[in-house]
Amino acid sequence: MRHKNILLLLLFITATTNFAQMSDSLDIKIGQMIMIGIGDRKEISESDTLLQEIKDGKLGGIVLFEKNISQANSSENLKKLISKLQTRSTIPLLVSIDEEGGKVHRLKEKYGFVSMPSASYLGKLNNKDSTIYYNQRLSKEMYDLGINFNYAPCLDLAKDTNNTAIAKKGRCFSAEPELVTNQALYCIQAHHENRVKTILKHFPGHGSASGDSHLGIVDVSETWGQEELIPYKNIIQANACDAIMTAHIINRDWDSTMLPATLSEKVIQGILRNSMGFKGVIFSDDMQMFAISKNYGFENGIEMAINAGVDILMFGNNVSPKDKPVTATELHVIIRKLVLDGKVTNERINESYSRIVSLKFK
Repeated sequence: MRHKNILLLLLFITATTNFAQMSDSLDIKIGQMIMIGIGDRKEISESDTLLQEIKDGKLGGIVLFEKNISQANSSENLKKLISKLQTRSTIPLLVSIDEEGGKVHRLKEKYGFVSMPSASYLGKLNNKDSTIYYNQRLSKEMYDLGINFNYAPCLDLAKDTNNTAIAKKGRCFSAEPELVTNQALYCIQAHHENRVKTILKHFPGHGSASGDSHLGIVDVSETWGQEELIPYKNIIQANACDAIMTAHIINRDWDSTMLPATLSEKVIQGILRNSMGFKGVIFSDDMQMFAISKNYGFENGIEMAINAGVDILMFGNNVSPKDKPVTATELHVIIRKLVLDGKVTNERINESYSRIVSLKFK
């Protein structure tokens, strides 16, 4: 263990030294704001363009899905894939996954991984030791694989029990804000013990929605309540929040122009930053979800999200098999052009870059 800690320290020193040398590069800063899904890769060859993109600093992180897991030798192959990608990056990659448990469980038992119950199961059980136990097992497994970020816990309140995207899938701990807060804190504690960071979602609260933003615009103006912010407030005040993911939902009371939270400066800057005092990294939910991609356009959506205050733009390449996967290079070119054309300021890029690097070396 001592040798492992020394190695981690040396890697940290090397990375921060290189970061200092590159800190004035616009290209490096933009790259850190890009998170992509890697298609259906289960292994990677030396000639793969993704390796060169990582080496060139065109992206700062990847998101993994079940399709990236081999049927045989699952753990060994996934570990090799992650390690190969990580070794190409000067600034360590965010290697992320959706591991809420229950129906949102990529590392399934059939591949030899540990079981993980749903949030709704743990919420009904409402037992601190059980929640910590299951999340410790899960996060230890993720750490051993090389996964350092989990898109969990889900802080949505189970207000609409017929919501097919959230409550029906057992993704909520409860409809009670304090119970959700406590369960989420146990989850975060267990992850942090295994050096895995967490991303709270879906801000400002998707639990009262009747629709699914994967499929289109979702309006919560008539159903959303202030109590949906309570778990976020509690966890921010407890200094336990690594990062927050936005929801692609609209509410006229948040923003009279009816922009989705991901694209709304009034939500991100006004509510999350100014009112709630959150100073950390803000992730978008998948920008390819139809609520964004079918209504605001590809380049326009990117511009609006960055100017609203999103720090990391996530393109999962997983929403529709008919759509051509987007590459990190394509995204990088678009964002760079937005900056050069004056549509996104250098100051805005610098803000995100500073937050991201601070989070990576936290």
